[in-house]
Amino acid sequence: MTVTSEASTAWKGSLADGQGTVTLVSSGTGTFDVNWKARSEGSSSTTTPEELIAAAHSSCFSMALSHELTQNGTPPESIDTTASVTFTPGTGITGSHLNVNAVVPGIEPEDFERIAQAAKVGCPVSQALAGVEITLEATLA
Repeated sequence: MTVTSEASTAWKGSLADGQGTVTLVSSGTGTFDVNWKARSEGSSSTTTPEELIAAAHSSCFSMALSHELTQNGTPPESIDTTASVTFTPGTGITGSHLNVNAVVPGIEPEDFERIAQAAKVGCPVSQALAGVEITLEATLA
């Protein structure tokens, strides 16, 4: 079954002075403010396209890693992933860094690292971000 997810953005004004809202249409779970200042300078109260990509990347990677670990016969108890997506004005998105900490009974650290690397490559969001460097820091708790 093919699933299409949808979000929409309403924007008013120029890039530098304008602002908008991003609405998660498919799930209906929220509407979030966006603007250039937050994107280029950072903000703790306004989201950015990169934060939304980071959310997608961290959740996708966690699902991919859970699947890979289960296929290995070592299902995880827990996986905590943070994705840090870097944006440089004038250049664009330059990378995504995945930092994962997992509790996986019965797995050796080198096997966990190998499986985490495979999940990074196999994650559909990683594949969509193939034009940027994706790094991974994987640790067992």
